[in-house]
Amino acid sequence: MRKLEQLDFDNSFARLPDTFHARLAPTPMPDPYLVSFNTEAARLIDLHPEEAQRPEFAEYFGGKLTLPGAEPLAALYAGHQFGQYVQQLGDGRAILLGEARNSRGESWDLQLKGAGLTPFSRQGDGRAVLRSTIREYLCSEAMHGLGIPTSRALCIVGSDMEVYRESIESGATLLRMAPTHVRFGSFEVFYYRRQAEQIKVLADYVIARHFPELLGSADPYPAFLREVTRRTARLIAQWQAVGFAHGVMNTDNMSILGITLDYGPFAFLDHYEHNFICNHSDHHGRYAFDQQPDIGGWNLSCLAQALVPLMSVEAAKDALSGYAEEFTGHYLELMGRKLGLEKTGEQDFDLITQLLDLLHENRVDYSILFRALGDFRQAQGEHNTPLRDLFLNRPAFDAWAATYTSRLGAQDMPDTERKARMDAVNPKYILRNYLAQIAIDKATADHDFSEIDCLLALLRDPYAEQPAMDAYAAPPPDWASRIQISCSS
Repeated sequence: MRKLEQLDFDNSFARLPDTFHARLAPTPMPDPYLVSFNTEAARLIDLHPEEAQRPEFAEYFGGKLTLPGAEPLAALYAGHQFGQYVQQLGDGRAILLGEARNSRGESWDLQLKGAGLTPFSRQGDGRAVLRSTIREYLCSEAMHGLGIPTSRALCIVGSDMEVYRESIESGATLLRMAPTHVRFGSFEVFYYRRQAEQIKVLADYVIARHFPELLGSADPYPAFLREVTRRTARLIAQWQAVGFAHGVMNTDNMSILGITLDYGPFAFLDHYEHNFICNHSDHHGRYAFDQQPDIGGWNLSCLAQALVPLMSVEAAKDALSGYAEEFTGHYLELMGRKLGLEKTGEQDFDLITQLLDLLHENRVDYSILFRALGDFRQAQGEHNTPLRDLFLNRPAFDAWAATYTSRLGAQDMPDTERKARMDAVNPKYILRNYLAQIAIDKATADHDFSEIDCLLALLRDPYAEQPAMDAYAAPPPDWASRIQISCSS
């Protein structure tokens, strides 16, 4: 395990030409202090957990000190925001400190969010607030616990400096980690600038660094697009299956690696709603829950267009053509597992969609229902009464349950084995917005960060029974429906 000053940096992105980034150091926050430290993320870069206890730790990740070997920079990119192309975005409040390698040869970007003004800040202040950093810190780790590809987070560093959003809030920085922060918009900016050479340089860099298996391909660029398409389809299938709404699927928020990136106005479903909109800023529902699969395909088409200088239009279309089938197949597989089905086929779509329609019509809690469904017994009778009582329209549930019973009868699996399999894929604990809000309120009002650490530990193992934490698996309180989250979240 290493000390902070011993982190092994190999800054490949910094070695790209200056047109890809702007070099600058973070703007330090005054009087930084550690809010929370993630020991699991620290292991990814071989950082000794005791390093978080050093006073220098908050200074390194509050922007005051520069880690030896780091080469801070802000990356350039563009993107489609709510369907409209914005010609220059870039890291407006984030600075890539460098790329730290671990003893296994893995490399992790260390990106400091809230690091101050950059050339790409536009009208922003370059800062982040404690509220939003807590949300991303917890959600990225919650997604990892759920087995969904995601960025990670090492720590939150706070400060009593004032930052204005809808009101005055306290500032903070988040140290975010990912194998790369290259996104769809990283290619779009050079396409719309008609800089084909830069597109090739970036594509060659990403393929060599993150898709080396494609280097031997006769035509690596369509193969690269095909693999990004596959990964993105599977990622969004996982979002849909677990009931996760991203909230702002702009192309600049889409990772080239197919990982969940840029947590802002996210939400996990409480009661199921097909067209749930978690982002208060999304006035037309572009990024509603049921729109996410189509938006994923639309975003990939924007990436494909940006890569056309490297391939024919026909090759780009062919690379994209597998998106719908990949998404549908993986979603069906995941939902089948959630229902305890050993094997799934197209005939199971009716069973799934009928259940989702029932959840929508009866406003049933998505996660609670699927967790409880593990206790379903084919013999029915009184044993299924608690499950049945989740529905206002009980006869409609009875009709679905009869179909479900028949489907389960077609496979040779005891109820006890099915329950074990279902509990392994249906989380008991999710990061509901009200749980995050409680942690935020304690942190901002009293500098009490204990709830952050409590949730961090809980969400690392969301499928396990943790009897002492049962209150965290309860339905949300009435006040939770009044929480509003927007792009500033």
